[in-house]
Amino acid sequence: MAFMVKTMVGGQLKNLTGSLGGGDDKGNGDKSAAETQGMSREEYEEYQKQLVEEKMERDAQFTQRKAERATLRSHFRDKYRLPKNETDESQIQMAGGDVELPRELAKMIEEDTEEEERASVLGQLAGLPGLDLGSLKDKAQATLGDLKQSAEKCHIM
Repeated sequence: MAFMVKTMVGGQLKNLTGSLGGGDDKGNGDKSAAETQGMSREEYEEYQKQLVEEKMERDAQFTQRKAERATLRSHFRDKYRLPKNETDESQIQMAGGDVELPRELAKMIEEDTEEEERASVLGQLAGLPGLDLGSLKDKAQATLGDLKQSAEKCHIM
């Protein structure tokens, strides 16, 4: 019982007497951060370098992910003709400017594009057997050229 009381109150009592300026310091203030961690100075410096490197790697990965998401959003803005967002462009610039989409996202976008092409009128026409879209396009352009010429000759217009 006395042990439990000592452990619960003892630490708080030491903190209280230390802050009041009690004179029986055991030199704890002279210990460096490495000694309080139980490491030598060299080990502590190496540990700190590792922490900084890991933080930089995490920050770089986070920036890369943000840029990938911004690239995806800007792709959809271009696709659906929505206004551009400056924050997305700045995130892409922070990551180095040339950000590629992850394979999974690029694959999803490609599948969506293929589905939209199949659902479109030209996609349906391309699926018809015996239909040459190139010749159809040429005929349409020739007809459009003839209409322009006849409109120029018209005196009413």
